[in-house]
Amino acid sequence: AAGAVAEAHRLSGTVVLLSAALLHGWAVLREPALPQVAVPRNRKLRAGTRAVEILRIDLEVDDARDGVATQERTLLDCGKRLPDADALAVFDSALRSGFDHRRLVRLADAARGPGVLALRERARRADHRSANPFESGLRSIAFSVPGLRVRPQVPVFSDRFLGRPDLIDEELRIMIEADSFEWHGGRGDLVRDDRRYNAFTVNGWLVLRFTWEDVMFHPEQVRAVLLQAVALRSRRSAA
Repeated sequence: AAGAVAEAHRLSGTVVLLSAALLHGWAVLREPALPQVAVPRNRKLRAGTRAVEILRIDLEVDDARDGVATQERTLLDCGKRLPDADALAVFDSALRSGFDHRRLVRLADAARGPGVLALRERARRADHRSANPFESGLRSIAFSVPGLRVRPQVPVFSDRFLGRPDLIDEELRIMIEADSFEWHGGRGDLVRDDRRYNAFTVNGWLVLRFTWEDVMFHPEQVRAVLLQAVALRSRRSAA
């Protein structure tokens, strides 16, 4: 992110998209491989430009401060230009950092141009309760599954408090966990989680667990499992 500011000043450009999100203190699902800098569409650049991702974007004067796209402009560009999981991760993080959800929705509703429909849908799906980009990425996949309606970090009770899963569909009683080695690396963590998952299972929940590698590199396999889970629980409900 710091390198992006230097490159933006050198090119008389503006730090945008994920590079700008990082500078605003927001977490991202995937860090950009190169600093992302916007320059006007008609700007001619000298040959030999150093390693930087140049984006041809015409920004208004109020869209940037000190060479960095404002929070509002960053959210609009991310919502229009990024893949769904990456955009949702930025939106969720912005909300966790205090950006008002209603304000985000209003920004999206007022926006115009290519990508605006995706932007508006993503703005409405954003949720501050998603704990990190990994969970946001998993939630993005879940949103693509017909019949699956998930909510993050909802407390679940039976005769006692069972836990607060990463994602649940309360109607189908499907519990979905984003399993990170960082949080499940010790013996005590293993014992705690085994007891927790067993409690959900015996209380009628279908427990599904996905790793970072699943979500980041095999999203189609994650979606296939979720589709099967919805079909299974739908048949059970019908019976």
